[in-house]
Amino acid sequence: MLFNSLQFALFFPLVTALYFLLPHRTRWAFLLAASYFFYMAWEPGYVVLLWFSTAVDYLVALRMGRLPNKKARCPYLILSLITNLGLLFFFKYYNFFADSLHPLLAATGYPLPLPHSPFLLPVGISFYTFQTLSYTIEVYRGAMPPEPHLGRFALYVAFFPQLVAGPIERAQRLLPQLQRPITFDYARVTDGLRLMGQGLFIKVVIADRLANAVEHVYSQPAACNGPTLALATFFFAFQIYCDFAGYSSIAIGAARILGIDLMENFRRPYFAASCTEFWRRWHISLSTWFRDYLYIPLGGNRSKTARWMFNILVVFTLSGLWHGAHWTFLIWGLLHGFYLITERRSYSLRQYLIHKLHLAAFSRLRHCLALLTTFLLTCFAWIFFRAASLQDALLIIRGLPKGWYLQGENAFWHNLPEQLGIYPHEFQLSLVLLIGLIGGQALQETRVLAKPFPTYPGWLRWGFYMALFWGILLFGILRQKEFYYFVF
Repeated sequence: MLFNSLQFALFFPLVTALYFLLPHRTRWAFLLAASYFFYMAWEPGYVVLLWFSTAVDYLVALRMGRLPNKKARCPYLILSLITNLGLLFFFKYYNFFADSLHPLLAATGYPLPLPHSPFLLPVGISFYTFQTLSYTIEVYRGAMPPEPHLGRFALYVAFFPQLVAGPIERAQRLLPQLQRPITFDYARVTDGLRLMGQGLFIKVVIADRLANAVEHVYSQPAACNGPTLALATFFFAFQIYCDFAGYSSIAIGAARILGIDLMENFRRPYFAASCTEFWRRWHISLSTWFRDYLYIPLGGNRSKTARWMFNILVVFTLSGLWHGAHWTFLIWGLLHGFYLITERRSYSLRQYLIHKLHLAAFSRLRHCLALLTTFLLTCFAWIFFRAASLQDALLIIRGLPKGWYLQGENAFWHNLPEQLGIYPHEFQLSLVLLIGLIGGQALQETRVLAKPFPTYPGWLRWGFYMALFWGILLFGILRQKEFYYFVF
C-alpha cells in the first residue's frame, strides 16, 4: 500500500478515527493489526519474516535482561545478529554473492555456479532489520531494559508509518510513546496533515516529474551528450531527495497525527558545506545508526589516522551495500568514504591556501564555494547510485565532457527538453519547481522562515494548505509510482 495511493487515502483516515475512538488499553492491538494489514498489502507471505524477526529479538532481549553483564549476554546478541543479518543476506545479497563468486571459482578451475534464489526482496527488510537490531544492541549494552509486552514490542518493529522506509527509530524513543495515553489534539493533527501534504507534494509533483527525464537519459546514456547527462544527474539528485524526504515527511506526519513523534530524517542536505555535514543532514536515522553501532565501536575518530581511515571506509562500504546488492552501490559508498577522508586530511592545506590567497575575510564566498563543491561531489557519486550498471556509470562519466557547444546548430541548449525525453512545458515546470524548492529551503536555512508554522497568520497558513492541495491535484503525477527507497 503506497502513501500516494487511493487505498492509503481510505486506510489512514479510517485507522485514525478508530484509533481515537478506542480506549487506550486496546489501541496497541488495533494499531498492530493495522500495521500488519498495511505490510501484507504488498506481499502477504513475507509478513512471516517480520513475525520471525520480532519473536527472536523479543525472546533474546528478555533473556539478556536476566543476565548480569555483557559477557553473559554476548551469545544472545550474536544469535540476534546471525538471525537478522542472515535473513537480510539471503533475501538481499545472496544472488549478488553467488554471481560475484562464480568468476573466482572459474579462475581456480572449479566452475561450480551457485544456484540463484527465486525469492523477491521483501519490502522494508533493510529498515526493520536495523530497527530491531538497534533494540537488541541497546539491551545488550544495558542502556535499556527489555520490553516485557510482546504486543508493544511487535508494534515497535511494525509501526506502519515508518515500517517500509523509515525513519529507523530507536527503541528508547518509540517504545515509551507507544505506551502513553494519547488524546486527540487539533494542533498536532493539523501539523501532521501539513507534513503529509508537503511530503506528498514533493513526491508526486517534483520527484515523479523529474523521474521521467532521469529514466529517459539513464536508460540510454551512450546516446546522450554531456549537458543532457549533467542535467539528468542534477535532476536525479533532487528526484531522490524529494522522493525519500517526501516519504519521511508523510511518515512523520502520519505518526504525529496518531500522537507519535518520529525522528527527523532530512535537514536540507544540499545546503551542506562539507561532506561530513552532508551526512549529518541526509538520511539521519541511517547515518546515526552506522555511527552508533559500527563507527564508534570500531574506534571512531579517537583512533590513529590509519585506523580512522579504515573505520570510515568500512562504514561507507557497508552503507553502500545496505542500499543495494550491486557494485555501483559499493562504489557510491566508497566514494563518500574517500570524500570524508580527503576532507579531513586536506584541512591544513586548505587553511594554508586561505591564508596565502587572503580569503579569510571572504567568509560568504568561501561558504558558497563549499556548498557548490559539496553538491557537485554528491552529484558525481549519485551517477553510480542511479546507473543501471558499472558500465553505464563509466559511459556517463566519459560522456560528461562532450557536447558543450555554445553556438550553432549543435548548441547544447537547443532542444534540451527533447533530449531529456519530456515536453517543453514539463521541462519549464520542473525548473520552476526546483527554483521554488531551493528558494524555500534557502529561506529556512537563513532563518528567514524560522518561526514555527502555527504562529503564522491564519490566511497565510490556509493559503499554504490550498496551494499544496491544488498543486497536488493539478500538477501531481497520480499514477501511484513507488517510492525510490522501497527497493532497498
